[in-house]
Amino acid sequence: MTPAHRLDGIPPTIFTTMSALAVRTGAVNLGQGFPDADGPASVLAAAERAMHSGFNQYAPGPGVPMLRQAIARHQQRHYGLELDPDRQVVVTTGCTEGVAAALLGLVDPGDEVVVLEPYYDSYVAMIQMCGGVRRPVTLRAPDFRLDVDELRAAVGPRTRFVLLNSPHNPTGTVLTPAELQGVADVAIEHDLTVITDEVYEHLTFADDTGAHSHLPISTLPGMFERTLTLSSAGKSYSVTGWKVGWATGPDDLVGAVLSAKQWLTFTSGRPLQHGIAAALDDEPDWPRDLARDLRARRDLLCDGLTRLGLDVRRPEGTYFALADITSLGWENGMEFCLALPERAGVVAIPAQPFHDSDVGDQLVRWAFCKESAVIEEALARLAAGDLRR
Repeated sequence: MTPAHRLDGIPPTIFTTMSALAVRTGAVNLGQGFPDADGPASVLAAAERAMHSGFNQYAPGPGVPMLRQAIARHQQRHYGLELDPDRQVVVTTGCTEGVAAALLGLVDPGDEVVVLEPYYDSYVAMIQMCGGVRRPVTLRAPDFRLDVDELRAAVGPRTRFVLLNSPHNPTGTVLTPAELQGVADVAIEHDLTVITDEVYEHLTFADDTGAHSHLPISTLPGMFERTLTLSSAGKSYSVTGWKVGWATGPDDLVGAVLSAKQWLTFTSGRPLQHGIAAALDDEPDWPRDLARDLRARRDLLCDGLTRLGLDVRRPEGTYFALADITSLGWENGMEFCLALPERAGVVAIPAQPFHDSDVGDQLVRWAFCKESAVIEEALARLAAGDLRR
């Protein structure tokens, strides 16, 4: 039996494909974005205590109250947003489920969704499953900045949503206050709802002037009531396998997420929610220290790739750097990445699956959330390998 037509043209996620290739070939995995080291010991201990204290049965559907309250405090502490934890916060099984539940709960067949290209591949899959129509707005090399005029031109009579991602995966762009204000102006002018994925909110590499700091679009005038904010603890606290995320915003938008989520996972892992509540309340500075360490590893990777002759964009945030492989004689990132494990013993991610157009054919994404020794080993393998076409 063939899959349902709603899945037509949706390939397996590239992350599964490339991570399996890394395992099969013994390659160093600079592809999928998961760190080599676990998060804070106190957070792991909090989850363990919950397991041994009887918190092993179903959590409430919206999430355990202590985590929803901790999320509300997080939003107030960092961004000055006042939330009702009982009505304006819902816990999701990672941000990927948050994206799925948001789109399933809000998008009707035929609704248009403006989305920044390149995009995390679950966006494409879920917009299609909802019967929505995506309208890409491309962040183009070498700077990967948002052209607000292009965003405005993408809006048509059937456009109802903007699906935003900042800090942006895979480009590493952190949208500036001016870019975010441009999005806000378009959303207010056309009465659009903004769904914003902010999983890398704490992993930015701000300079001394504060440039590249994350600013939630929901904090801009007139935007809270039309913005659904999605995030998670996996990236900020190096527990990506826990899959604990959240959606926050006005009651009606959060309620739509919960309406869909209850039919997806119903609820998320209870003891892990206790652990993340402890992370948000008791380890508020840990993500800042992680970002400082990631900045050094970003520079290690980008400097090494540059020495190999690649044109590398030094990201402003996230776990990832994009490089143009044209100088190596390749025009197709997928072909390059499939050949790389045999040629150099390294796995990276082609950017092609994140684009509708061919503007990303020559781009490859590299993860620097690995230990420095792992990055150095990958760079040594690349230097010794046969990278040219």
